[in-house]
Amino acid sequence: MILIIDDDIAVRASLSILLKQHGFKTKEAASPREALEVAQAHPLQLVIMDMNFSIETTGHDGLRLLETFKQQLPQVPVILITGWGSISLAVEGMRLGAADFITKPWSNDYLVQAVRTALSLSQQAPTKDEGLSRKKLDQQYNFKNIVGQDPQLLRILKRIGQIAPTDASVLIEGESGTGKELIAEAVHRNSLRKSQPFVKVNLGGISASLFESEMFGHKRGAFTDAKADRVGRFEMANKGTIFLDEIGELDMNSQVKLLRVLQDRTYEVLGDSRSRKLDIRVVCATNRNLEQMVEEGKFREDLFYRINLIKVRIPALRERPDDIPLLVQFFVENMKQTYHRPELEVSPRALQWLKELTFPGNIRELKNLVERTVLVAEDDTLRAEDFQAQSQQGPVKAGDKTLPAVGTMTLDEMEASMIRKSMAYYRNNVSKVARALGLSRAALYRRLEKFGIPYESQD
Repeated sequence: MILIIDDDIAVRASLSILLKQHGFKTKEAASPREALEVAQAHPLQLVIMDMNFSIETTGHDGLRLLETFKQQLPQVPVILITGWGSISLAVEGMRLGAADFITKPWSNDYLVQAVRTALSLSQQAPTKDEGLSRKKLDQQYNFKNIVGQDPQLLRILKRIGQIAPTDASVLIEGESGTGKELIAEAVHRNSLRKSQPFVKVNLGGISASLFESEMFGHKRGAFTDAKADRVGRFEMANKGTIFLDEIGELDMNSQVKLLRVLQDRTYEVLGDSRSRKLDIRVVCATNRNLEQMVEEGKFREDLFYRINLIKVRIPALRERPDDIPLLVQFFVENMKQTYHRPELEVSPRALQWLKELTFPGNIRELKNLVERTVLVAEDDTLRAEDFQAQSQQGPVKAGDKTLPAVGTMTLDEMEASMIRKSMAYYRNNVSKVARALGLSRAALYRRLEKFGIPYESQD
């Protein structure tokens, strides 16, 4: 039974008809008092409620009702209905335990999808990890290319398998090189959308000026350099899953544009005023602390709650050392074919030596070390000495103190990090930063925009 709470009879009737058309039973209430009476008389599976029941439209009565529901019926998910102007109110509701929030006017398809997702997540009974094994998980789900048997990883894989069939948005957190993209692919591969597109977008590599063109597409002639139509990433991902990597690098203006798309499930192609509907599953990833960024005002709180209905933290490789030998063997097996060396193998002593390293660059650094070693090793048996010769773990030369270990960062990440440090050191003085980095002012401005680094010239 779904309880619909709204003082507008037209809204209640509209929602009730929509949900009944999709096989749900509903009850209606026009006030908080009536809603609590219905809740006492009928078993509820979900509540959809407006935030305002008085002339003041402060939303405080809605928040009080939400708190009451979470106290009396903590297992029943609550979806909030709000206008764009009061999204901050909905965010407060999310802090108090609401499952989701939807803005008016809503998309019927998206609202039904949100209801099914909330119900599906609430019906997943917590299960014990006793007897949890990689073999059992692989019999139930498709976790191709994800290597490991560490208990932390197995719990994550089990959770992914459980939530994948829903359309819940997923936020994957973890250090660089931990395999967040593989987890995102696993979400898609085990979902009901697995036969549809899986589109990856590195938001850290899209400048603010190109965000709309890249994500929404454009029509020929929409702007000076638009010489042909361009299909945006959202359109490519329609009906499937879009993976938004490095979402913590997105500038504030682009965050607003992204939020509107994720909230309304509609978008407009540049140069075309016609709104287009969107049906996608959203998976995001970041190596940054978004909660801290929200507190610092660098990431929108409403967008944060929109993307992290389900949060997954990927452990660093140093937290799962027993998986290092398995990963090494996996990489070597692949390289046998790549480098036409079918007799390659790794000595037990080498596996033990690798297991004791910390690998700040995580799986990416380990893979790079294995590949470098395979490339230079003359013998088909890779020994500890072979890996030691290629490892960056030894003493660091004086001139290399500020350089990260190979595999820990991409060139773009290193460049962005150096520019941020220089901007902070020279207090945003663009001329001084450009001279220090050996760039022209124009080249520096292009990079500032590319990496979404804010600046206020004090020249």
